[in-house]
Amino acid sequence: MSERVVVCGLGPAGRAVASRCLARGLTVTVVDPVPLRRWTATYAAWADELPDWLDPEVIAATVDRPIVWGYLRHEVDRRYVVFDTERLRASLDIDGATVLADRVTELGRDSVVCASGTVLGADRVIDARGVARSPALAEQTAYGVVLGPERTEGIEPAFMDWRRDNGANSDAPPSFLYAVPLGGGAMLLEETCLAGRPALSTRELRDRLVHRLRSRGIELDGDETVERVRFPVQGGHQGRHRFGAAGGFTHPATGYSVAAALAAADAVAADSPAHPLRTRAVAALRAAGLRALLAMPPRNMPEFFDAFFTLPPARQRAYLSGRSDLAGTLAAMGSLFAAVPPHLRRPLVLPARTTGVPPEPGR
Repeated sequence: MSERVVVCGLGPAGRAVASRCLARGLTVTVVDPVPLRRWTATYAAWADELPDWLDPEVIAATVDRPIVWGYLRHEVDRRYVVFDTERLRASLDIDGATVLADRVTELGRDSVVCASGTVLGADRVIDARGVARSPALAEQTAYGVVLGPERTEGIEPAFMDWRRDNGANSDAPPSFLYAVPLGGGAMLLEETCLAGRPALSTRELRDRLVHRLRSRGIELDGDETVERVRFPVQGGHQGRHRFGAAGGFTHPATGYSVAAALAAADAVAADSPAHPLRTRAVAALRAAGLRALLAMPPRNMPEFFDAFFTLPPARQRAYLSGRSDLAGTLAAMGSLFAAVPPHLRRPLVLPARTTGVPPEPGR
C-alpha cells in the first residue's frame, strides 16, 4: 500500500505538492473549502527558479531584461516570466487525488479533523493553507489594471519603478509601479506597496496608479479588468509538515512564494526537505532585511534599490531567490551595506539587530 498523504489547501503551493506526490505514486487526499476556486492573482518568477518538470506552456510572457527604476534606470540581467494562471493551475494535475470540499479545524502529524466532522488518517499531513491576516504582520498590497497594447505602447516592463510620478508626498509610505506583459499584447500595470505594517490601502494605491498613469498619458475609463492584492509577507513558520506560505516560503522582501514552492515540491513529496538549518538561517537574515525596509524613511527607498540593483547579478539572485544559500545571502547583504550611501547604513543596521517574529495568528 502506498504512503497516504493529506494536503491541506489548494492554492499554488498545495496543488504543486499534491501533484508531485501523485507523480511519485502516493495516495493523496486534498482538503480545501472551495477546491474549484479560480486563482485571480498574477503569478510570476525568475526563469532560473523553475523546476524542470514544469510544463513550459504555463508561461504566458517572458521579459529578458526587466527594468528597475530607483532614481536611476537599471536593466536586470535575468529572465523574468509571467504565468498563465489558468494553465498553471491545470498543469498541476490532481486528478488522481481524493478532493474534499471542507475546512480543516484540527491538524496533527498523522490526522486531520474537518469542520464537517470528517477525520482523515494519514502517514503524512502537509499544511499548505497559507497565512491568515493579522495586524501584527506586515502585508503587501497592490491595485492593478489590465490594459491592451493600444494603451501601453512605449511602456517598458518593469519589475519595480519607484519614480515619484504617482502623486505621493516624498515622506508618505512608498509604492512602486509593477508593469508586466500578460501575453496577447495585454499588460498589467499595478501600484504596489512592497511591505507595510499597516500596508497602504488598495484605495490609496488606486489613486496613486491613476495619477501615475495620467502623468504618462494614460487615462482609465473604469472598464478595465482590476487586480487587487493583499497578503502577509511574514508569519509562516518552517516545519517538516508545512509548505508554501504556511512554511515560511514567502520572501519577506518581495512577497514571492510560488516559484519557491514549485522548486521545493519534489523534495517535499519525497519527504526530504533540503538543508533545514540553512533555510532557517536564510529566513532569519531575510526577516532582518524586512525589518530594515519597514523602518527605512520613505524618501530613501529609491536610493536603496538603486544600490541593490548595482550589485553583481549573482548577489542579486542569492538574496532574491532560493531558500538555502546562506553564504550567498550573507555576501549579498554585506555587498549591499557597502554599496548604499553612508546615511542609509544606520537605518539598515539598527532594525536588523532586533530579533523575533510576530507569533502566527490563529486560524
